[in-house]
Amino acid sequence: MLQNNLQHTDRLRLPVNGLAQPAQAQGGGISDIINFGIGLLRRQYLVILVTAGLVTAASLLYLRVVPPTYTAQVQLLLANPRPQFVQQQSLLAEPAFDLSQIETQLQLLRSKATAVAVIDQLKLADDPDFNSSGLSLQSLWQRIRTWASPGSRKDSPPDTKGEPSDTLVDAFLNRLSAGRVGFSSVIEISFNSSNAARAAEIVNAVANTYVADQFNAKFDANRKATSWLQERLRDLGDQALAAQRAVDVYKAQNNIVSLDGKSIDEQQITEINNRLAAARAQASEAAAKLARYESLLASDPKKPSSMINLDAVGADATNSQIITGLRQQYLELTRREAELTAKVGRDHLAVVNIRNRIREFRVSLLDEVRRLAEVSRSEFELAKQRQEEIEKQLSKAVSQSRSVNSAELTIKDLESRAKGLRSLYETFLQRYMGSAQQETFSISETRVISPASPPSSKSKPKTRLVLAVGILGGLALGVGLALLRDLMDRVFRTSSQVETVLELPCLSLVPLLPARKSPKLPVRLQQTHDDVQQQIASSPTAIHRTVVGMPLSRYTEAIRSIKLAIDHNPAKISSQVIGITSALPNEGKTTIAASLAQLIGHTGKRAIIVDCDLRNPSLSAIFAPKAAAGIIEVANGSRSLADTIWRDPTTNLAFLPAVRRGPLLHTSEILCADAISKLFDRLRADYDYVIVDLPPLTPLVDVRATSSLIDCYILVVEWGRTKIDVVQHALHTAPNIHESLIGAVLSKTDTKAMARYDGHRSYYYHDSHYIRYGLSGS
Repeated sequence: MLQNNLQHTDRLRLPVNGLAQPAQAQGGGISDIINFGIGLLRRQYLVILVTAGLVTAASLLYLRVVPPTYTAQVQLLLANPRPQFVQQQSLLAEPAFDLSQIETQLQLLRSKATAVAVIDQLKLADDPDFNSSGLSLQSLWQRIRTWASPGSRKDSPPDTKGEPSDTLVDAFLNRLSAGRVGFSSVIEISFNSSNAARAAEIVNAVANTYVADQFNAKFDANRKATSWLQERLRDLGDQALAAQRAVDVYKAQNNIVSLDGKSIDEQQITEINNRLAAARAQASEAAAKLARYESLLASDPKKPSSMINLDAVGADATNSQIITGLRQQYLELTRREAELTAKVGRDHLAVVNIRNRIREFRVSLLDEVRRLAEVSRSEFELAKQRQEEIEKQLSKAVSQSRSVNSAELTIKDLESRAKGLRSLYETFLQRYMGSAQQETFSISETRVISPASPPSSKSKPKTRLVLAVGILGGLALGVGLALLRDLMDRVFRTSSQVETVLELPCLSLVPLLPARKSPKLPVRLQQTHDDVQQQIASSPTAIHRTVVGMPLSRYTEAIRSIKLAIDHNPAKISSQVIGITSALPNEGKTTIAASLAQLIGHTGKRAIIVDCDLRNPSLSAIFAPKAAAGIIEVANGSRSLADTIWRDPTTNLAFLPAVRRGPLLHTSEILCADAISKLFDRLRADYDYVIVDLPPLTPLVDVRATSSLIDCYILVVEWGRTKIDVVQHALHTAPNIHESLIGAVLSKTDTKAMARYDGHRSYYYHDSHYIRYGLSGS
């Protein structure tokens, strides 16, 4: 084929070691994935469609068999805000509805007690939707679970109180669901049933039962707390009265009199302490005033500086009229002295007289201050005497109070106990009054936000969803099975596979030829005795005559590609003896060997085809079925080469058959013999091409014995049948043959299916490219 010739020419330039594959990968990417996907769809579309159809049919059957399910929903508000006065009077602590509290309420909603209450209220035990009398998947599942666990049925106690069975309760709870709405304090309750009205009735009954249970629980708790408070108040009142009586009796026994909660001795000591503090303050003030007078009197009266500290004496000196008058006169004389001194001088008689009078006034002022100091001393002594008397009184009162300290400690303890009991009694009394009032205002924290109504449409099974899942799931499963089937298809499909896996050039893609009758050729179909004498080859079948009968066909063009690869083999100088082999039998090697030989003979070259498949000479059965001698007889010298060669008069092709007269035990030794080697040397001298039909590699070792006879080998691989692992193993066990291979040929190729497997070169396989050059599709 044309493209194979081009590919083979490229292989001649590059070493055949798989380097062409990365070059192709560099130009890949998303286009390779798309081409692979398209090719997968084209190859496995039947698997995908059948799988999708089966899954869709299963979905439709599911929708047909499964009864419809209706889901009714109701919403509850857990944290119902209470009025402020009720919150103030609430006896029990009201915890905030956190996540754990909400989860607790959800468990209460899904509890067995709630289920039993609703079942008894609505008489669901007689409902055929719950007693498993109807035929449904859920009822079947319940029966299977019951049958699978017979021990649980034996261990369960008999129903003596008329309570619903555990099976009925489990079926009810399986249909009931409750969950939190977002992050709010709202709970949504759902119930599934085959009847829409029944579902709404049951879910409303569940909500009402839960609300009533919460209300009754709160009411019972408040009632019990009120009863306990009443009893406790009676006890506390008696204890508080007894404690107060004990205080009064003890005071009477110890002659303790108190006023405003304090004893008389304590009040007296407090009063004396206050008087003592005042006396001490008065004495300190008198002592300070006397000290100031004595400091002023200690100064020299003759000096004018003695008058400077006169104001520091205190209010008595400043408020005295005598001192005030003397100071005014003193200051006036001081001013006149300063004026006269400035006019007449310091030693003038008038200045001296004024200075003497100033001195006299200073003495008079100090005399008046001395009188005031005596008065201050008298006041100090009086304050001191009063302080001493108060201290004596305090000492006497303290000594008297020590005698009653023990009694005071006891009375304080009794009074503290009586006071605590009275305070506790008042607190309990307040809580009791609030609880009693709250019982007349019953309120529940839980309320129904929106009651359930019968749903207008079924919730399960969702027709659109089931069909969508069926179709998409069927397509996905079909694609998965197709991909698995494609990956498990470990056979040769494209030339790229051959070149990548075997590291051999793919010489040609030989199309599969349909079986047809032999064409009428100008050759005698019936052999006569003369034909046998002249060693005329019998007419082969139509398949083996294709290269001659249909020279302008894709099959013949593929054989020409093989011949071209042989003629341009770069590995060896000579490619005169060509061995055709395969990994397994029935891969088409004999047909390709015959077609190649006929093509060479038809071109005018001297060609001979040798049948070396000694154990199964199928080529001899086609061309010389009545041959009496062959290659074995020539090798042992019993017959000459000329006597054993048969000729095809149409193509002038020579044929050396192999005659099997009995079981051959050592065919590999026959092919290794010197006589066979000499025979092939003679064939090389007489013919331009020697085509050798060899046995397959896997079942026999004969091919390995021909390495000294054959110039090059061609491996025939059947398209879509031969396993890759088999071919790799066959070449691995015959390394000498592998080294001499010039390429591989894909035989029996389905050219119409090639476009599905070789997406990169799918347009190469169109018949239009061959018809344009006069080639036919076969």
